Amino acid sequence: MAAMGHEDDDVDHYEVLCLPSGEEGAALTVEQIEKAYRTQSRLRHPDKRPDDPNATADFQLLSSSYKLLRDESLRRQFDARLRGRREAAARAAAAGVKRRKAVSDLEERERAAASGQPACPEELAKREMKQKAADIERELNEFHTAKQAAASGATPTSAYGDKKGGASQDGVKTDKGKILKVSWDGSADSYTAAKLEELFQKFGKVEDIVIKTRKSRSKGSAIVVMGTKEAAVLAIQNHFSLYPLNVAPVQESGGLPARSTQTNESRTSNIDGTGFSDLEASVFRKLQEAQKRKQRG
Repeated sequence: MAAMGHEDDDVDHYEVLCLPSGEEGAALTVEQIEKAYRTQSRLRHPDKRPDDPNATADFQLLSSSYKLLRDESLRRQFDARLRGRREAAARAAAAGVKRRKAVSDLEERERAAASGQPACPEELAKREMKQKAADIERELNEFHTAKQAAASGATPTSAYGDKKGGASQDGVKTDKGKILKVSWDGSADSYTAAKLEELFQKFGKVEDIVIKTRKSRSKGSAIVVMGTKEAAVLAIQNHFSLYPLNVAPVQESGGLPARSTQTNESRTSNIDGTGFSDLEASVFRKLQEAQKRKQRG
């Protein structure tokens, strides 16, 4: 009956006899259990510990654990109970890990949302790819809009950004001696047509300004048409006063041709020496690069 008293408690009877528990304990033979009991009974007998008030209770527990493990049926039930405890502990540990990870992920997402940053590198990569795709689609739409506008004879302002006036829209070929090419470090947004007009007016009348669409984030450029050749020459001679702008005369390929002397197709490839073919190649190259990155991901 003493052995039965421990069936429903949390005592590990293998550990009471200083034996290994779990699957290793279940594999022990009766002879190994008896040997362990004899050894422990000699060491833990109350007569050997007269000053220990718990000696008697400890020895009684040792005896009852030994009797339970010697009984084949009771031992089999006890082994099953131990196995159930281990499995429950493993499930609890796994649930604890999942719960802690869920809490950690939630806190990380909340911090990311508060700072406006993606919660993980994967989300950052997805957001970057989405932004690049949007940029490519925008450039492609601008390209088609500008090409259609050029084909119909309209000024392609949506593709070529900021534009002041339309001095070359009267059908008369602009004198190349009055045309200046202006460039600067930085994006196209660094200077507006109004700002450039203000800077160049000190050299004479400004007839027209066309700011080229941003092709590079590190450099911007524009075409400035002065009222006279003398004003253009004066601006070139005093270009140092326009720093950090770089000012140069337009080359043969950079003129602003009259509408009556060129076809629509040739006119679309003659603004600042940058044609639709270059823009189209750039856009489709970006599309291909984005597709390759998506496939690798």
